[in-house]
Amino acid sequence: MTQTQQLSRWRLILGSETQQSFEHMGGGALSQEELLMDGALAAIYGGPGESFQSGGGRGAGTGPSSPHISKWLGDLRALFDPEIVAVVQNDAIERKGLKQLLLEPELLEGLEPDLNLASTLLMLKDQIPKKSKESARTFIRKIVEELNRLLESDVRRAVTAALNRRAHSPLPSASAIDFPCTIRRNLRHYNPELRTIIPERVWFFDRSSRVNRWHIVLDIDQSGSMGQSILYSSVMACVLASMPAVKTSVVAFDTQIMDLTPLCADPVDLLFGFQMGGGTDIAKSIAYCQGLVESPSKTLFFLISDLDEGGNRAALLRRLEELKGAGVTVVVLLAIADGGKPYYDAQTAQRVAAMDIPCFACAPERLPALLERALKGQSLEDLAARPQ
Repeated sequence: MTQTQQLSRWRLILGSETQQSFEHMGGGALSQEELLMDGALAAIYGGPGESFQSGGGRGAGTGPSSPHISKWLGDLRALFDPEIVAVVQNDAIERKGLKQLLLEPELLEGLEPDLNLASTLLMLKDQIPKKSKESARTFIRKIVEELNRLLESDVRRAVTAALNRRAHSPLPSASAIDFPCTIRRNLRHYNPELRTIIPERVWFFDRSSRVNRWHIVLDIDQSGSMGQSILYSSVMACVLASMPAVKTSVVAFDTQIMDLTPLCADPVDLLFGFQMGGGTDIAKSIAYCQGLVESPSKTLFFLISDLDEGGNRAALLRRLEELKGAGVTVVVLLAIADGGKPYYDAQTAQRVAAMDIPCFACAPERLPALLERALKGQSLEDLAARPQ
């Protein structure tokens, strides 16, 4: 990068008021493309007089209109990489209060898919006008499809690898051959000349058996801090619900409880079933989930929360202890935000961990490994100890 390019880069970062200073240092005028960049950035990071007028000029004080925002979005997407676009879009919401970005259909169509914006959109879903609802669902579906590509194949593999393999199936699959059973039942077909068994029939494990199948319960906090965790949890829940080898229940809670299991056929429907915001009564929700347990030794209970209990914390701890004491496999997944950073009540998390219940934030790409280990009854300590 030449010195002139470096000066132009710093000029874009520091804004138009530094133009004269950069000219004194040998910097020249910005190119046409750089002027467009400057205008797009000034709309968000410029002074109080900056607006969405063409070229980043000063407005008349009446606030940005949808056409100006649409042009700004178009410039942004044309000039910058998607990662930078996502950052600037989020800053537009926070710094300029531009809820229009999430409420107008033509603007939603121009947004770069982003987890933070999807979380904000879910919080505002009850304010979305009727004309924008389909665009909002389309935007959320883009996020869901990305998460599905990240999680689906690994989640399916994890469950398949951990299933009870005692039941058998007539459907042939080399990877599912039950060798001990096949050998035992074909001993009479031993061929002395070949010194081997020639099986008359091969037995296969039935990986879709509903007999003695696992029940996975996801108890999901829907308070305002849980946006990204809800997105990941919903996608994982829908993948699990599509697998007949496990039974899946999804419960959402704040101070009230909603059983969202019937919505698991479509992750977008499930996400729009959440009512983000409000208080938190974790103990009340765990009590409801206790009533869903039929076979404790075959139940995997995930509490997905920031553990910021607005109800009775002693009752929360007691309920978790009761589940664990009954033989349920209990795992607490702490809230994640801002690209995977943990967000939780540290004191409550320490109390839960002291009960020998795994309690940690889990990066999304590690969810399948966690699921497989939990279903196999393996320790999660080393998984929790790894850096995020």
